[in-house]
Amino acid sequence: MGKKTVAEWTKVCATVDISENEIRKFTFGDTEVLLANYGEGFRAFPPDCPHMREPLNVSGMLDDGVLTCGKHVWQWDLRACEKATGMTEENLLFYELKEEDGNIFVDISKRLVYPWEEEEELDEEDFFGSD
Repeated sequence: MGKKTVAEWTKVCATVDISENEIRKFTFGDTEVLLANYGEGFRAFPPDCPHMREPLNVSGMLDDGVLTCGKHVWQWDLRACEKATGMTEENLLFYELKEEDGNIFVDISKRLVYPWEEEEELDEEDFFGSD
């Protein structure tokens, strides 16, 4: 049986510090997290689009609970935590989040990684073998 990771709740900000339809980036050590206020609540996710690494805090647009990447118009419904359109091939990864005493906390015990981030860790030997 696998070892369960203990939640590492990290205070991000007060709920009043992030306006409706705002997306803001926060950094905790080597973990970057975007926090979005979609009007009915908050979502926390990695900073880049799972498609082509577009920084969603720069080109992302949030309206009526739908986050749109400005580069290739992929969309996600933050209310349902799922893809909003058929052309969006990958879902966002979401950090667990909780609101407590007017503050937002995110569990950063495990850094969320998209498949292209894992591919970056490969080196030449992974493709051509070693001598």
